[in-house]
Amino acid sequence: MAFTLEIGDKALDFKLIATDGNVYNLSSFDDAETLVIFFTCNHCPYVIGSDEATRTTADKFASKGVKFVGINSNSVHVNAEDDFRHMVERMAEYKFPWVYLRDETQEIAQAYGALRTPHFYVFNKDRELVYTGRGVDNPRDASLATVFDLDQALDEHTSGQQVSVDLTNPIGCNVKWAGEDAHWMPADACDLVLPQAA
Repeated sequence: MAFTLEIGDKALDFKLIATDGNVYNLSSFDDAETLVIFFTCNHCPYVIGSDEATRTTADKFASKGVKFVGINSNSVHVNAEDDFRHMVERMAEYKFPWVYLRDETQEIAQAYGALRTPHFYVFNKDRELVYTGRGVDNPRDASLATVFDLDQALDEHTSGQQVSVDLTNPIGCNVKWAGEDAHWMPADACDLVLPQAA
């Protein structure tokens, strides 16, 4: 079995607290035609560099029934800035158009197979995975991005088309796993798309 959810796999349930103080599970978003779940955090330069691009995409597709859910699974023992208080402060400052959830036990990151921050998962109305990977090709400075994979996937999916590129490698910092070095990744975590042979 692959570490990361594969195209066609079903979204997995969760029960997590958000920065608004409410607890959400998968069914909390049943009214969404399309659900984007993405693993993110407070401190990663790739997240900070692309949050506004993600905001633009979320705002663009909101009228088409697309909802975004951010999940921070990073261990505070590896990076203290990823604690819940900093999450609340960040949402209060930036007012992002998504629910921001805390995965304290990291069970949801493990279940979904989150590789990096940010890592996006797009689910259809039946909550089957139709796209996973990066948001843009230059998340550290999204103003320099030339390929907008998430935007393209949502544009195709909400137009009733099959997603033409449904798998890309997320670009960013690895998830910070409890009890491990900051750069550690699970042994079965690997690139989603293998480089082409020359």
